[in-house]
Amino acid sequence: MFQENASANCLNIVTTSTEDGAFQKKGHSARILSPEEAERLAKDRVLVSEFKQLKLEKEAQKNWDLFYKRNSTNFFKDRHWTTREFQELKACREKNALCSTERCKVFQCDLTKDDLLENIPADSVDVVTLIFVLSAIHPDKMHLVLKNIYKVLKPGKCVLFRDYGLYDHAMLRFKSGSKLGENFYVRQDGTRSYFFTEEFLSQLFKAEGYEQVVNEYVQRETVNRKEDLRVPRVFLQSKFQKPFSKT
Repeated sequence: MFQENASANCLNIVTTSTEDGAFQKKGHSARILSPEEAERLAKDRVLVSEFKQLKLEKEAQKNWDLFYKRNSTNFFKDRHWTTREFQELKACREKNALCSTERCKVFQCDLTKDDLLENIPADSVDVVTLIFVLSAIHPDKMHLVLKNIYKVLKPGKCVLFRDYGLYDHAMLRFKSGSKLGENFYVRQDGTRSYFFTEEFLSQLFKAEGYEQVVNEYVQRETVNRKEDLRVPRVFLQSKFQKPFSKT
């Protein structure tokens, strides 16, 4: 591991992946587009019609249910990076003697409208993971998710976040006619994806009372050795804390 571009405002860290040898860079600088990429994004100004956007919002749950029915467990592969990137998850499991599957409570809910307090006591949760969750929700409703989580999170405990970042390869692959709004797109199957900037996410959490602990881009090169392809991936990885009550 080594550091580059170290300054008071920008610190980038480059590490070597243990999975495929590709580089990984963390920092506050967004990915720089090539002239061709910048030109293509600049030309993509036409938005999906309001009628279709309303239809997509209404059918959002159905579209995701169909997605998981088609893909089952073969889409999201376990890369074992969660405990590497979020030590809280590993420590929580290893140090808690009460950790048991028998104590787990599984339930389904819509975080934008179902009150978590109906299933979880207030101020009782030690850690919340939002890993590739918020990007699937309409930007206008994201604050409802954070407000909901805030009620059950213990003071001093954190939300661990990782999701698509601005100019990720997936964002650049969208064809014309897929744009719903700024950094917001729809796939062919009707599922939607938002691509976060560091500033947008910080404002989103802070507006609901959270304190920022870490908030940075992860730029990673994914390697497909079989096809000899190198794909630039960009994620936003963050940690936001519920503050202790002021007395």
